[in-house]
Amino acid sequence: MAQTLTPLTIPAEIKERLKILFLAKNALWEGDIHPQDGNHARYHREMREIFEGLGLNLTIRETHDILFDPPKDVDFVFPLLNRAGFFNSEMLVPLLCERAGIPYLGANPILRGLSDDKHLAKRAAVDANVPTAPWAIYRKGAPVTQDALPKASRYVVKPNNSSASWGVEDAHDWAGVQAAVKRIHEDPANGGQDAIVEPFLDGSDVEVPVITINGEPKILPMLIFRQADPAHLRTYYEKRDLVDRSQKYSLDPFTEGPLVEQIEELTRKAWEEYRPFDYGRFEFRVNEETGEITFLELNLNCNLWSQKVFGRAAVMAGWTQEQLIETILAEGLARHGLI
Repeated sequence: MAQTLTPLTIPAEIKERLKILFLAKNALWEGDIHPQDGNHARYHREMREIFEGLGLNLTIRETHDILFDPPKDVDFVFPLLNRAGFFNSEMLVPLLCERAGIPYLGANPILRGLSDDKHLAKRAAVDANVPTAPWAIYRKGAPVTQDALPKASRYVVKPNNSSASWGVEDAHDWAGVQAAVKRIHEDPANGGQDAIVEPFLDGSDVEVPVITINGEPKILPMLIFRQADPAHLRTYYEKRDLVDRSQKYSLDPFTEGPLVEQIEELTRKAWEEYRPFDYGRFEFRVNEETGEITFLELNLNCNLWSQKVFGRAAVMAGWTQEQLIETILAEGLARHGLI
């Protein structure tokens, strides 16, 4: 079961002395829902306001440009520029930080790539003896053949590196799979992406938020997306509040019962491949009727917004949103020897 955890604090002297760069696409956003990024813009605004409230010596930017010529006035980077509009953009900020010799929050570039590539993350889960549904990967430019496709009556097709269910759709036969993969490979808005295909699984998604305290990953209280229609496929527009989703599913605590202990054990197996990663969210598909648990994916440097999984889990653990963010930042600073 989730442990009682004590939040970390950053000494006032450290807040004043260290120069922290907050890097996020909508870091300077002042509005509400963004027409393309939806509630993600509100999330970035909230993060900026929390950092300002903590009294940090803060620099705020919305693009990678500040890191192209290594800055001399940055001691640590808190990067949330994960979806920057080009393929594998999640790796660029940690790569630029490595080039500049600047400490940063989160896993190193290779581990970010491993986690963001759903195919590779599933292979790592299989290697860790974590139950994972069969899948097929169709890289852009490689043959799209039926022999790799697992047998199923319904498939989920999505970009292999997507977040927030961007580009997800379903298919019921090989012709439908081919058409969906083709759309992902040729999508002009994102330059084309690799596609991953897996059977649609009955059940609900259980979200497992993990933070690191004193060098050890700790599981915050879990939550479950319970759906009014178990067959519904959640979309990017729903996750970003760009359409009404109020009647489709709810985000509920999932903290009791034998399934919780099993999921915790599987999460501990899965995270070993990625340490140190500072924080991340592990996702499992759970059939509460049969007790079947299946690893889906993980997201390092994931969404920390107060209205999403991490923020809700922090409240369940007895923390404020400010304590959650300060703890994650404090751990990152300590891991790099800055506290």
